[in-house]
Amino acid sequence: MLNEENIIETKNLSKNYSIGHTEIKSVIDANIKIKRGSFTVIVGPSGSGKTTLVNLITGLERPSKGHVLFDGQRIEDMNEYQLTMLRCNKIGFVFQLYNLIPILSTLENVELPTIALGLDRKEGRNRAIQMLEQVGLEHRLNHKPMELSGGEQHRVAIARAMVNNPEVLVADEPTASLDSVTGKKLINLMKTLKEEKGVTIITCTHDLLVSDQAEELFTMRDGRVVDKTIK
Repeated sequence: MLNEENIIETKNLSKNYSIGHTEIKSVIDANIKIKRGSFTVIVGPSGSGKTTLVNLITGLERPSKGHVLFDGQRIEDMNEYQLTMLRCNKIGFVFQLYNLIPILSTLENVELPTIALGLDRKEGRNRAIQMLEQVGLEHRLNHKPMELSGGEQHRVAIARAMVNNPEVLVADEPTASLDSVTGKKLINLMKTLKEEKGVTIITCTHDLLVSDQAEELFTMRDGRVVDKTIK
């Protein structure tokens, strides 16, 4: 049974990949608990297993061994439809390359998850406008991604991730392509969303600017979680 204080728990979570005759152990016996409403950061060198761990706890990948409890549900027991609904309803993703659709406007990009969820078109559009207002882009509704700066594109990606009111916002290397000033503004935006909406933030990063803001900090090395710091 999931402790109500924790939105995610893992037990001996592992992921192996086979490349030819070689087995790669990407995540090894990870036992973590992520507190509901926390700003959680996963750090470690490239190849340490950060992104794979995040993919496992959000159902993007299936574990080779072990268990994930997400808000009381065992992810490994879900079929593909159930996993899709979990991600649509409870998880917002901000990918490192944003993954905005270039032929769509800012507003249309943010609307997309509401369509996937089957919301009424008017309600979905109103949600999208409200989220873009919250991230300060109400004046960019009809602009295409290529007409926006990197920081603006990232805010569009956050608005899209948050439009379905998820319980968890996942951001992979959120400041990697941004200058320090824009990166700090982005971190402050995520912190504001956490405080105002109670969303749990999970991010993996190399950036000290991000890790310094962590309330829970997990350090990975060679596929293992080697340290946890609570600030």
